[in-house]
Amino acid sequence: MDNNNKPNPRNLAFKVLLAVERDGAYSAIALNNALKENKIDKRDSAFISSLVYGVLERKLTLDYIISQYSKIPLKKIELQTKIILRLGIFQLLFMDKVPESAAVNESVKLAKKHKLQKSSGFINGILRSITRAEVKYTLPDKVKDYAYYLSIKYSCPKDIVNLWLDSYGKEITESVLSSLSGRPSITARVNTLKTTPEKLIDELKAEGVEAEISPVDENAVVLNNTGSIERLESYKNGKLYIQDLASQLCVKALSPKPRDIVIDVCSAPGGKSFTSAQYMKDKGKIFAFDIHPHKLKLIEKTAARLGISCIVTDIRDAENDTKELPLADRVLCDVPCSGLGILSRKPEIRYKDNLLSDKLPALQYKILCNSSRYVAVGGVLIYSTCTLNPAENNENALRFLKEHTDFEPLSLDLGVKRYFSENDNMLTLFPGLNPTDGFFISAFRRVKL
Repeated sequence: MDNNNKPNPRNLAFKVLLAVERDGAYSAIALNNALKENKIDKRDSAFISSLVYGVLERKLTLDYIISQYSKIPLKKIELQTKIILRLGIFQLLFMDKVPESAAVNESVKLAKKHKLQKSSGFINGILRSITRAEVKYTLPDKVKDYAYYLSIKYSCPKDIVNLWLDSYGKEITESVLSSLSGRPSITARVNTLKTTPEKLIDELKAEGVEAEISPVDENAVVLNNTGSIERLESYKNGKLYIQDLASQLCVKALSPKPRDIVIDVCSAPGGKSFTSAQYMKDKGKIFAFDIHPHKLKLIEKTAARLGISCIVTDIRDAENDTKELPLADRVLCDVPCSGLGILSRKPEIRYKDNLLSDKLPALQYKILCNSSRYVAVGGVLIYSTCTLNPAENNENALRFLKEHTDFEPLSLDLGVKRYFSENDNMLTLFPGLNPTDGFFISAFRRVKL
């Protein structure tokens, strides 16, 4: 029974995981909704979040462990039972502060609560076997199949592991994989139209939030102990917004100036447009386009909170729209991608089918070519993604230069260390090595019409 009708944290975690797995819900949205609807306190929120993200981050590892103990093949175990087992094993093996008895007993109670009486004995047996085992589980043979070993150790599908090994080598691959567990740091952009980094840090401190200036960008602050960002007065008053450092560096590469005309072809959720407006001191014009009306409304709402007036939003299909636009000083082409650079923020992405689809690079390239038409002579074009896949990144950038002699490469020096050998107009950022999400930036200058 729950004390005083208080929602059971493990049950809420189970429901969120079921929504992600069965209904395709986004983990962050499903989790936030569950915490708000049930008015969960800070302590339980942290526990539930650890369970949800921990199970998603380690799903392949957890399923591999289940397979080592279960006589029933993994594919034949029903989803609800599998999720309860994952939760139980995660608590037993990857959470230090949960007593073994609680991990086992609460998992059995959870099964009974969801009328899985037949499964409760099965769940109890596997979890108790794990508690008794001296060696809890053994990873695949590292020598026989290194990619499979990494896949299970870090819970990342083997095709992604192989892609990274082939593209970036062992050292980078292991660093990226090791960054996939645990919550990544939260970086905010200081709204320089309203405050300074020093003033914002003092204000955040008064609100109980630890903040320090990023060594990479003086107007980026790394946050700790935030709780809900939306509750902060400094957030409500538009003095900051959440934006990863990689995204901020992308705008640094774009380098818009006051009175520039800027086109952001795939703008939502708008962070790069907002940061561009600061570089421009809110003077000039930013055309922020997206295909979804509701996303444009969110951009407008945030721009109003931040006190930005130079952004104009409009619906536009970056792939197919033939409507002419004005020539711009800066064009930002941050295209839809496979998202392999943000797996620590959206852990469920890695398990999607067709993540390495051949169709995506072609779509991205078409958007890049379409967008390049609107760059004025002497203007800058930025192509970027939040993924780690050369087919979506370097290959598209190289092809663009080869097929567009009206552009030249523009060297990038953004103050971050390079770990991958590539042309100097390209930069791949790696989580675990760089203090950023995984990201790719490439820069071009138009030399003639």
